[in-house]
Amino acid sequence: MPTPHYGQPRYRAIAAELRQRIESGAIPPGTLLPTEGALTAEFRASRGTIRQAIAVLREEGLASTEHGRGTYAMPHARLPESGKPSDLETRKREVAANEELASLFGVEAGETLIEHESITRRDGRTEIVVRSYRIHQSRQ
Repeated sequence: MPTPHYGQPRYRAIAAELRQRIESGAIPPGTLLPTEGALTAEFRASRGTIRQAIAVLREEGLASTEHGRGTYAMPHARLPESGKPSDLETRKREVAANEELASLFGVEAGETLIEHESITRRDGRTEIVVRSYRIHQSRQ
């Protein structure tokens, strides 16, 4: 799907489309963004242009890239009516899979998973906590 860019750099138009998908929930927090190859085909753009668009999302805190793993959507922090931004804290840690997670991932209970946790706070109060899990790299 090509995007019109009416005078703005192509990578910015692509970043705007991906931003809209993340903010609308079409790409939920913790979910992998489509691969560079898929995005180059969808937007009919070069790999370099796609990388620039993803770099914009990383700078805005909407995406996080892990070498060899891909780029994940991050929860977005909206501005409240006061205009004061909310604080976003992210953590990554290894955890043992409980029975439910083990069943979902098809692993044994106790296997190591990677937990990504994002906490959004406004005025010192926690508003959103998002936890996502993936299989530890050594298992893949």
